[in-house]
Amino acid sequence: MPQSKQDAQRKSKAGEGAAKQKQLEAFSQGPENLLTTNQGVVIPDNHNSLKAGVRGPSLLEDFILREKIAHFDRERIPERVVYARGAAAHGYFELARSLVEYTSADFLQEAGTRTPVFVRFSAACGSRGSADTVRDQRGFAVKFYTREGNYDLVGGNMPVSFVQDAMKYPDLVHAMKPEPHHDMPQAATAHDSFWDFVSLAPETTHMLMWLMSDRALPRSYRMMEGFGVHTFRLVNAKGVPHFVKFLWKPRLGKHALLWDEAQKIAGKDPDFHRRDLWEAIAQGNFPEWELGLQLIEQSKADTLGFDLLDPTKLIPEEIVPVLTVGKLVLNRNPDNFFAETEQVAFHPGHVVPGIDFSNDPLLQGRLFSYTDTQMARLGGPNLHELPINRGLCPVHNFQRDGQHRMLVNKGQVAYEPNSLTSGAEFRVDGGRQGFQSYPDALEPPKTRRRSPSFDDHFSQAALFWNSQSPVERDHIIAAFQFELCKVETPAVRQRVVDNLAHVDAKLARKVAEPLGIAVPDPKAAAGRAGFRDVRAKLPIEASAALSMEGNGGSIATRKVAVLVAGGVELGALRVIQQALQDAGASCRIVAAHLGFVATSSGQQLAVDHTFATMPSVMFDAVLVPGGAASAEALARDGDAVHFALEAYKHCKPLCVIGEGLQLLGTLGIKLGETAGVPGVLVGKNDPPARAQLAQDFIAAIARHRHWARPNLEGIPA
Repeated sequence: MPQSKQDAQRKSKAGEGAAKQKQLEAFSQGPENLLTTNQGVVIPDNHNSLKAGVRGPSLLEDFILREKIAHFDRERIPERVVYARGAAAHGYFELARSLVEYTSADFLQEAGTRTPVFVRFSAACGSRGSADTVRDQRGFAVKFYTREGNYDLVGGNMPVSFVQDAMKYPDLVHAMKPEPHHDMPQAATAHDSFWDFVSLAPETTHMLMWLMSDRALPRSYRMMEGFGVHTFRLVNAKGVPHFVKFLWKPRLGKHALLWDEAQKIAGKDPDFHRRDLWEAIAQGNFPEWELGLQLIEQSKADTLGFDLLDPTKLIPEEIVPVLTVGKLVLNRNPDNFFAETEQVAFHPGHVVPGIDFSNDPLLQGRLFSYTDTQMARLGGPNLHELPINRGLCPVHNFQRDGQHRMLVNKGQVAYEPNSLTSGAEFRVDGGRQGFQSYPDALEPPKTRRRSPSFDDHFSQAALFWNSQSPVERDHIIAAFQFELCKVETPAVRQRVVDNLAHVDAKLARKVAEPLGIAVPDPKAAAGRAGFRDVRAKLPIEASAALSMEGNGGSIATRKVAVLVAGGVELGALRVIQQALQDAGASCRIVAAHLGFVATSSGQQLAVDHTFATMPSVMFDAVLVPGGAASAEALARDGDAVHFALEAYKHCKPLCVIGEGLQLLGTLGIKLGETAGVPGVLVGKNDPPARAQLAQDFIAAIARHRHWARPNLEGIPA
């Protein structure tokens, strides 16, 4: 066939294709008030099925009903085995400094480069229907849509793992999940099977310290650190490698809930973390994190005093400082939870040229696990074609068919090498472009053993304990006590405290006190099969970065409850409210009922929430304005009194103006006598003092908690 005729036929087909596409687009943009079947047939009545007479049986020929019910029956897909409950958002990563000396990854070359991302946060243990605020590790997974392909940094809010080898990961999850004979408890590790497993696996000790700490109860996803957990490898254009650990540092600081708060919030609003993330982005308060790298020359990895390939170890920042290289900003909520948050598929094996794996044995197993589980969960091998998983760069290969195929491949060739197309894909030399695995030297022979360098299970657990403030230590002890009091087998409780004696003797004794068991016996632990107490000598005894104490800063997006009743005085309230809003906080009016309350000047003040529906645990601070009538009414309202006392007991900042002090009457605090009561500000209803009172309140909120308060145990809240 002459070339001109071939060209004419191709142009004709291209024109037909374009016309068909325009027609389809026109059809798809029809009026949304017309319901149709999935084939586009208009549905005349979406309330009644087709019947043989108005009181007769439904007819099998009703294809509209059959399609609707059949689709409904298949709406649910298997949830994730772990990290099932999550929330996500779109955003971007902006590189602040070039990393060309460390990696050839395209999106890390030029400062100022912005890469689209999709980030999912999650809780590890519970099902999709569990509460957000349970004690748990949290997932922190970032999908970078780079020009070289999708890169997934799959991590969590804790820098270490429970186990060292992927062979033990299924056992860990089985032990952590509800016990199989009765499927309880949900989203909790406070049961026999979990503690039985960890008491027999000393490698879990470091992670247990994190799980029992305040890190397991984040105030918000936006106030949570993230870690890549595993050691990866960066390789530059010259083939020079560096080991690397990834860290995300939240701009708002790292803050936590109290255990009592977390339990109450789970009942009042099980979607607390989801809602917090969604509302912050919807209101334009875009969450931000700095990306930091800990870079180690490969030749110096053996000088750290521990094995970098052991995922139960972290690198203290005092040993290898964190290099800040860019920022992550989340600025758009998903359009559809199922299509995006639920169907997104992360995979630590999704890397791009310049980023490579280490021989971390847990990471190596995850490279298989994530592929396998995502295919099973999302229905087949074409999950990468779902819109949320699809890369922004060109994709070209000869993989074909399978369930849910969306791409329509053209032409007769589905193989390589070939000569029926250009044949440009043909390579037998590995090429010079694309992903190149680092040529790591391997050590024979094959063996099912761990390196002796993995035997140190306690030195970093002790480092974490030594790094905590006195209050944080008290919280860790209380968490161990709560969990182990739920364990019914005394021998399991005993093994746990015997293990803890290898971390710190005082910690173990304190944990053991209410458990009805013998005093901790480290010799008993050392005598168990498989127990190895090998200690590394770390160059530091404590690391400031491991504590959450003294982590103040901006009060942006903090929520302040303003307690009011009829007769409230507006003068000081308006001044302090405006100062808080200027600092980025939000103020919500809380009263006994919705609607309006009359102020002392006769104005109407709109009420946002009631004491019953929005308790103190939903707020970061409390403001009680003046006004004699308002103060007296609040003091007579048990819900209002409980609200203020509970906030006091949870060590939150309180600002009380004038007569509003009556609400704290049971605490014995008097006007002008707040010395010794940290975070409680009592001000006169005096115009000259209002501005300073507002600034003092802002500073108190920035500290987040004020632990050194008297009489906390005696407060009935």
